[in-house]
Amino acid sequence: MTQPLSQHRHISFTAHYTGYIWYQMGISHPVFATGRGKFLAALVHPLESWTEKYVGGSMRTTLKQRHQMIDEHLCQLISQYPQLQVLEIACGLSPRSWNFRQKYPEINYRELDLPDMAKIKTQALKSLDQDAPEVLTADIFSAELANIFQLFDPKQPLVVISEGLINYFDQDLLQTLFSGITEYGQRFPEIHYLSDLYPEPVKNRLASFIWTCSRLLKFMSRSAFTFHFKSPQELQQFVQHSGFSQVVVQQPQRYFAQPRQPNPMIEQDEHLGDLVWMLYATKKNSV
Repeated sequence: MTQPLSQHRHISFTAHYTGYIWYQMGISHPVFATGRGKFLAALVHPLESWTEKYVGGSMRTTLKQRHQMIDEHLCQLISQYPQLQVLEIACGLSPRSWNFRQKYPEINYRELDLPDMAKIKTQALKSLDQDAPEVLTADIFSAELANIFQLFDPKQPLVVISEGLINYFDQDLLQTLFSGITEYGQRFPEIHYLSDLYPEPVKNRLASFIWTCSRLLKFMSRSAFTFHFKSPQELQQFVQHSGFSQVVVQQPQRYFAQPRQPNPMIEQDEHLGDLVWMLYATKKNSV
């Protein structure tokens, strides 16, 4: 049976761009770099270079920051919970699942995306490892997500990861997604959530330019792309309202400070001016 086309399918082109940028940076495998991604990277290269010089960062610099922060915290979680299971939603062409299966061969790591991207990603993974599981598909804003949670062992903790997702949807849909994660995660002893997001650029002297770029991305992706939060406290309160008991925001400026000792439990209460943040939320359940 053919699945109906998702109203969010237009966002998928960004996965080709990010996949190619990660490959360019040497943190991904060539199978995740597509011709479409190469074209998009070349198309926006002049703008990216300009923003890195005059804004202090660009989309591609934040791609590396957010990816590294999420990877490092996932490693920390696995060291704390050796039986941790992973569900990465809107996985795109991220190399994370492949990298972590190399590092942790026994890990139960599943990915989920829209049907077309899931097919592309599955083919890429299978070319590297015939035993790699197929990428799942489901509407993450509906009860279909509950069926995905049923695929995991309820006796072990689960972490849900999203990257490059939050800003494309309005707050109502985000509330639906976050509430779904905590609701369907009740069957696990602990549910964790790791994500990146782009805050409102309130401390950047070129904030108006960044807003203009965001409107262009909104138009191109036919989405509700916007900046939802002006401070870590706003984000923390929003996520806690979805049922998470503990919410911490990490900002690159402090996270990558030297000497670096990234600690997800350190509260950060002011916007430091970074273009991207990392969100970590968790909840313990009585099961």
